[in-house]
Amino acid sequence: MRISSIHSAPALHVFTPAYSTALALLLAASPISAGYPSSAEEFEGLKIDLNEELIKHPEATFYARVKGHSMKDAGIQDGDLLVIDKAQEPKDGCVAVCAIDGEFTLKSLAVDKDGIYLMPANEEFKPIKITEVNDFLVWGVVAYVVHKVR
Repeated sequence: MRISSIHSAPALHVFTPAYSTALALLLAASPISAGYPSSAEEFEGLKIDLNEELIKHPEATFYARVKGHSMKDAGIQDGDLLVIDKAQEPKDGCVAVCAIDGEFTLKSLAVDKDGIYLMPANEEFKPIKITEVNDFLVWGVVAYVVHKVR
């Protein structure tokens, strides 16, 4: 799948997905066991298109690379690829790409009676409280994270 760059900032490089090429990859007929081994005969010729699987709203979906370590304890690492859906409604607990005072950041949203907080998943970083003086926007909700197994 090709991707085209549409925006670059120090903490975020955004890409649009290229939907013109379908890529149907082989899919195991049953889930892969993470416990006891399963029969190799279960790997039949089913196919899956990752565009169809990962992208629910094509016109509102973007990719971005993670830069930094503030979400590492949520399993989101530096260099991971995010699938961001701008059509998803942001809600308490979701991981979102937010614009705050002209800068992008990736954090979990925490909404309570005291307001909105951007919560890191790394104790080296502090939560960010959104106040009325902030220029704030939830740019999109992270639908999937793709990372390389190291």
